[in-house]
Amino acid sequence: MLIVLAIVAVSMLLLTVNIWLRGGDFRSRHIGQSREMRRRGIHCVQSMDAMERKKKRIRRRQS
Repeated sequence: MLIVLAIVAVSMLLLTVNIWLRGGDFRSRHIGQSREMRRRGIHCVQSMDAMERKKKRIRRRQS
């Protein structure tokens, strides 16, 4: 049990040092803010749902 606790403590310490070295800044993990995902035309589920609903409304009006 003490070995597991020591491993967890060392891991937390290393993660903390990593955060300090980066200046406490995390890159965003949101799909919509990823340059590569935008280039591929991939959006978050909510955005894609809204776009599909809008397309459906436009098609209904044109019919």
